[in-house]
Amino acid sequence: MISPEPYKHRPYPAGPALSRRTILGGVVLGLGGLLSACGSGESSTIPTPSGPPVKGGSLRVGLAGGGASDTLDAHSPVNNPDIARVMNLYEALLYRDADFALRPLLALSATADDAALVWTVKLRPGVRFHDGRTMTAKDVVASFARVMDPTDPKSGAAALAILDDVVAMNDLEVEFRLNTPTATFDDSLGQYALGIVPADYDPAHPVGTGPFKAKSFDAGRQSVFTRNDYYWRENEPHLDELVILNFSDDDALINALLSTQVDAIGQIPLALLEVIGADPRIDILNSTTGAWLPFTMRVDQEPFNDVRVRQAFRLAVDRPQMIEQVLSGNGTVGNDLFAPFDPGYAKGLPQRTQDIPQAKKLLAEAGYPDGIDIELVTAPIQSGAVEAAQVFAQQAAAAGIRVKIRRVDTTTFFGDDYLSWTFSQDFWYTRNFLPQVSSSMTSTSPFNETHMDDPEFLALAEQAATELDEATRNSLITQAQEILYDRGGYIIWGFPNQADAYQRYVAGLTPNKTGMSLSGYEFRRVWIGVSK
Repeated sequence: MISPEPYKHRPYPAGPALSRRTILGGVVLGLGGLLSACGSGESSTIPTPSGPPVKGGSLRVGLAGGGASDTLDAHSPVNNPDIARVMNLYEALLYRDADFALRPLLALSATADDAALVWTVKLRPGVRFHDGRTMTAKDVVASFARVMDPTDPKSGAAALAILDDVVAMNDLEVEFRLNTPTATFDDSLGQYALGIVPADYDPAHPVGTGPFKAKSFDAGRQSVFTRNDYYWRENEPHLDELVILNFSDDDALINALLSTQVDAIGQIPLALLEVIGADPRIDILNSTTGAWLPFTMRVDQEPFNDVRVRQAFRLAVDRPQMIEQVLSGNGTVGNDLFAPFDPGYAKGLPQRTQDIPQAKKLLAEAGYPDGIDIELVTAPIQSGAVEAAQVFAQQAAAAGIRVKIRRVDTTTFFGDDYLSWTFSQDFWYTRNFLPQVSSSMTSTSPFNETHMDDPEFLALAEQAATELDEATRNSLITQAQEILYDRGGYIIWGFPNQADAYQRYVAGLTPNKTGMSLSGYEFRRVWIGVSK
């Protein structure tokens, strides 16, 4: 339950505007050439900014991924550039802070009645949209109606299935009336895809309450944002302008940073962490997270409709080796379970380890005595995704699992066939267990990539969501996780650290457990401390 919390404010210089053509046309060195130049002595050390934040300037952020389907829609983010845009254009009622604690945002508080059937949200007064209009309870009602529109439900709709009605009690108070007691409904209100927008919202002309407002948008290429002068936080944002640039791969992304064409990049390959960090002009942000990069097995299709095959694939993985080879040791070993920060996380289950003889035995019992051929669809959807696919293919070969890797671009991956691949990958940021279940584990989830529909699991998850006693709820979550451990469709081999890199003149970036890049994309806190 969220109670009011005071905010501490900090009062932050300018960089040249940059086009996508400038970046791609100006980078003539390959990645190897730039990396070798890092230690050449040709660059001087830039001092880390100190002192109070300075107003003004432009921050150019490079992110890999995205494409023609990129969006500015508050309620439909899919890839990393989408999420970065949403986090800066819009704000939800609550949010997860750098320590993954649930905090007030546009709400001052969110409290439940004794039965946890009615949640009352008191809104922050004086909040204004980008166009100067004041946010009221009616806008909150309209925002949730848009997300839950039965003719066009948005990505957050699945988590709101328990919601019967949203009622504006007055301009600054909203009641969320549920059809099922839900003690963790405030967690649902803290999802980044539930930004509050005006009642007449049009994503073609996006208006929100976020620290930046849209200036221009070229899907798959570049987004430009300017300071929201109506922003409710005193002295924020510090920047005049935010530019988010899409890159097709990690090489182009890193080239842009090392040639100073961008100021910060998200999700650098962990294998290059030490090499990039050796450049005296660059600082590294390395955060422990609960984010995960799973292999997804469709449990409703051959061969994964046989639980023995799913178990065999899990036993083929050498998880510590994956951490070392894919993440260069910058991560935590996984146990085929998500939500490691959830108090109900099943910590007591035996750590699954590679067992090639048992994997072969299970495959033989499932009708594959001579091994099995499988196509694995991968794409550079997240740093380490393609590398993880390659390492898995090498490891699984010992168990007779012959993997044919099919690499596609991110536009294709998130296109019409997204969620239909038999064996593939995905990425998720840090979430607690029940919100993740709503997003990817039920028949009505928007991203049920494993196509799991297990009645016993769903009954436990539903019971946990309605349980008011925290200890009992955590026990139910643990039981549900035991089912995923035994027969789920995810291979969750680890939790990668989130590593980002930025020019040393950039200030205000701090570690963040949410798994989102660059301090959770909270660019309102960032400033340029030394002239570019």
